[in-house]
Amino acid sequence: MKVMIELTGITWNHTRGYLPLVATAQRYAEVHHDVSILWQKRSLQQFADAPLSDLASRFDMLVIDHPSIGEAAQQNLLLALDEYLPAEFLADQAANSVGQSHASYNYHGHQYALAIDAAAPISACRPDLLNRANAQLPATWEELLALARCGLVSVPAIPIDSLMNLFMLANALGAEPFTHSDEVIAEAAGRQALQLLRELVQLSAPGSLDRNPIRTWQLLSDSDAVAYCPFAYGYSNYSRDGFAASVLCAGGLVTFSGKPLRSTLGGAGLAISRTCKHPEQALAYAEFVASPLVQKTLYAQSGGQPGHRAAWLDPALNAATANFFGNTLTTLDAAWIRPRFAGFIAFQDTARKLVYDYLTHGGPEVEVLGNMNKALADARKEDA
Repeated sequence: MKVMIELTGITWNHTRGYLPLVATAQRYAEVHHDVSILWQKRSLQQFADAPLSDLASRFDMLVIDHPSIGEAAQQNLLLALDEYLPAEFLADQAANSVGQSHASYNYHGHQYALAIDAAAPISACRPDLLNRANAQLPATWEELLALARCGLVSVPAIPIDSLMNLFMLANALGAEPFTHSDEVIAEAAGRQALQLLRELVQLSAPGSLDRNPIRTWQLLSDSDAVAYCPFAYGYSNYSRDGFAASVLCAGGLVTFSGKPLRSTLGGAGLAISRTCKHPEQALAYAEFVASPLVQKTLYAQSGGQPGHRAAWLDPALNAATANFFGNTLTTLDAAWIRPRFAGFIAFQDTARKLVYDYLTHGGPEVEVLGNMNKALADARKEDA
């Protein structure tokens, strides 16, 4: 009698993050009778900024955010998948990446996770509510502010999302963040970006400072309070019939000074812990989950938001999601990737609080930027 091989994994707590892994684990176990896979879940906030060291010691597989890759590599927490998986498979993953999703998990020449999920801030609206208000979809930043003044806009503005949106506005102003090792954003552009973001947040629907993307999409789909969100990490679930009260129509981002905003890449990668007692089986399951066929069928049909390009181009999947994937692919392809050095998560944790405090209470922008630079200097020491 074969001994049952048990694998455990940790993901995040949403239909998009949990159900496709449960579905793929169930199907994989039906084909491989000696393997059992149990997935657990954590909050979206923990997914964004919780240290990996504890999780990597307790779970065989982890669904992770790419900025933690530097920390994971420095502490030798994860398997370098390029040392185990077929080169042809990884080449296909790279060639069919949605934007820089696959590359975001590559650090110092090693691939530490598979991009099973792709995401970046996109827009979405309730066409029925816009029509009721005799309002048009905004095409420019100025039109977005005008729509916000009518009370029809909400933007997720909790600390982590506000920081991501600040990076987006810095890019729009021609000041790519972290261009210099000792400066987060050039001062003139940083001051303007903070002011622009605060103006929008103040014009947004009440409660925006307390809502993450999930709660924002839920607000749009389940109530008539607001009609439009200009940028929040996309969730195709809210563009599917039956998931929420109303189906959201997803799209790209408004222009700023004549160019579309460039949002900050998110998504999720499937990694395998160095402590995994059955790496061969975990690697085979990971390859199964990330395969193009599974990504555009079982994974996507179970509520997932695939990382393989074949799924985003699939007519059947787009037909089932109000063309969510086709409408937003260009935005994801253009998304900016954050640094991934070992101290970045610590920097991100400090910086998001600084930005949120400014959005909530105001104050000198130069002070916010200076404190962010100090946090960056401290984080760079961790990477040394």
